[in-house]
Amino acid sequence: MHELLIPVGDEQSLEYAIANGADAIYLGVKNFNARMSAKNFTEEELEEAVSLCHLYGVKLYVTMNTLVKDTEVESFLNTISKLHKLGVDAVIMQDFGMICLVREMFPNLEIHASTQANACKEETIELFHKLGVKRVVLPREMSLEEIENIKVPIEKEVFIHGALCISYSGCCLISSMIGSRSGNRGECTGCCRLPYTLYQRNQKIKDGYLLSTKELNTSPKIEKLKKSSITSFKVEGRMKSPLYVGLITRFYKRLMNNEEFSYKEEYKKLKILFNREFTLGHLFHDDIRNSKSPNHLGLKIGKVIEVTSKKIKIKLSYPLYQEDGLRFQKSKKGFIANFIYDEKGNLISEAKTSQIVLLDNKISLKEKDDVYKTTSKKLKESILNLENKKIAISMHVIAKKQKPFTLIITDGENEISLSSVIVEKANKTPLTEERIKEKLKKLGNTPFILENITCEIENDIFIQVKDINELRRNIIEKLIIIRKNRKVEYQRQEVTFEKYERKLEKEISIEVKTEEKLKEVRKEKVNRIYVPKSLYEKYKEEKHIYQIESFKAKTKEKNLKKFYQIPKKDDICDYTFNVFNIYTVYYLLKLGYKRVTLSVELSNEEIFYLFTHFKEVFHFTPSLEVIAYDKVVVMNISGNILDLKENNDDYFLKDSKERYFKVYYQDGMTYIYNYEMRKRNTEKLLTLPISLRYQLEP
Repeated sequence: MHELLIPVGDEQSLEYAIANGADAIYLGVKNFNARMSAKNFTEEELEEAVSLCHLYGVKLYVTMNTLVKDTEVESFLNTISKLHKLGVDAVIMQDFGMICLVREMFPNLEIHASTQANACKEETIELFHKLGVKRVVLPREMSLEEIENIKVPIEKEVFIHGALCISYSGCCLISSMIGSRSGNRGECTGCCRLPYTLYQRNQKIKDGYLLSTKELNTSPKIEKLKKSSITSFKVEGRMKSPLYVGLITRFYKRLMNNEEFSYKEEYKKLKILFNREFTLGHLFHDDIRNSKSPNHLGLKIGKVIEVTSKKIKIKLSYPLYQEDGLRFQKSKKGFIANFIYDEKGNLISEAKTSQIVLLDNKISLKEKDDVYKTTSKKLKESILNLENKKIAISMHVIAKKQKPFTLIITDGENEISLSSVIVEKANKTPLTEERIKEKLKKLGNTPFILENITCEIENDIFIQVKDINELRRNIIEKLIIIRKNRKVEYQRQEVTFEKYERKLEKEISIEVKTEEKLKEVRKEKVNRIYVPKSLYEKYKEEKHIYQIESFKAKTKEKNLKKFYQIPKKDDICDYTFNVFNIYTVYYLLKLGYKRVTLSVELSNEEIFYLFTHFKEVFHFTPSLEVIAYDKVVVMNISGNILDLKENNDDYFLKDSKERYFKVYYQDGMTYIYNYEMRKRNTEKLLTLPISLRYQLEP
């Protein structure tokens, strides 16, 4: 049985997710989540949300999936402790150090590794499994075949609908580098949705929204997904409206339950709801690019066949209703259809497919155009007026003379038995079985619906109706309390730390992408040279050559000195592991890494504090590497998204602020480099026994 996991950004969205059939929901609290601009939940709201979800048998996961600085660790752990006490079903986390620490400190708390943790290789997934992580949220870049080839006994969670990131999640630094707002800290500015122009040297190749993606929609392949080893089908959208949440939940729940409905019509409603054009994504090897528009397109409903200064005449291909939102494709103008006229000029409230209608030209439209519906009042009302979800229960009644009147109730998971007054012999009119059933069925606006009732009732008995009603109310209240308070036992234990000291030297390393630059730096006195796979294969006999580990999910390769996996003898942990705090450093050294490279997002002051704070806490000196000079890769993109020639360093993207970002395609990956060279002030850092890296662009 696959889980349908739905995003919610506020209390109303939560209600509609539950009402429409969500098996689990995920939400964020006010801090430490990757959607800081969403409304998110206060502690009091979260407590109510946990109770509501558990009442209806829905699991609740909380996103704590940002990177955590050393000064924030105490606050982070306090929040985790509160979540555990509240009874959340799992916490979704990115920060590797916090995952390791929380697993040891709170052994009963279930942890899911966020897609931000970038578990795209089987070695990484194995590592999370060994750490006790219950589930991994797999990267959107993985295909279904790659997912099925993962044999690690861990739950797999996969996005099936919603917005896509163009870069590997957790490995996109562009918001941080050009706007000081880290996507890894929940502050993504959506740079991928902006227009760019691609140049090869001085020649313009193309322009548009070159890094913008379509919306993921895997509903056409739902049967294949249902046959897969995926545990949880995840929808993206904590920033979306309750309407979006309700419709998406209902749509996918129907598909998963094999319900009969008009798929074609519901698919059109999805387009009205939110549509950047749909794609099956990397999951099914589909093109994810949409360079035309980063915005909601809607559903095409007709064509403008005539325009005057006062009226717009439209031939419809889909029904139009009063108060629908419309957009005209070429002009990109739009309005709400407050007044709709038939061909004779009569006001109408709705128009059918193939009908010709007139609208007031209040946007000064000049030319014929395609018409799209972008909002629908009728659709909104159909979703937001649904009845609350009901939980099926069964009852068994025991009513025997001179014995307590007893009611046993079960919801399939919990069973409660409750007794009331002593059953008496009837003096006049005996109480019938039908009368007892009638009173017990009156569940009113409780969350339950009676599915089955059985009886052991003697003839000629009497019980007051008020006693039957009171017993029913009492047992229902007990069941509600039991369901709301379902949680694992809170447990917090002390964590002890050992020493994992490595040989410390002030070393120099250089990272290059091309053979030309490799030949240059080989002449220099450096301790290590980091190169991509293609160059490593050619120069691997040289001891100081290290392979930069690819993000792509491929078969394991043995005997490589590389990054980002369960380490072997000489492995260096790369900056792409997003090392932000002393605990990530500690647990990576414990795993066996020779050296740990700190995140490029940390300032010199934060690096210096991390080094000194590490020694204070763990009582040994960490083996660290810091990137001192770079044009950092701000996006790591799977595939040749810009249609570049491989290993060609002539390409640049220009943004609206006239900034030029070098782009490079190699080994199945597109790399986008920052527009400016960053050089750290290493004066203070050179006082530390750390390794410095110089990262050269192609």
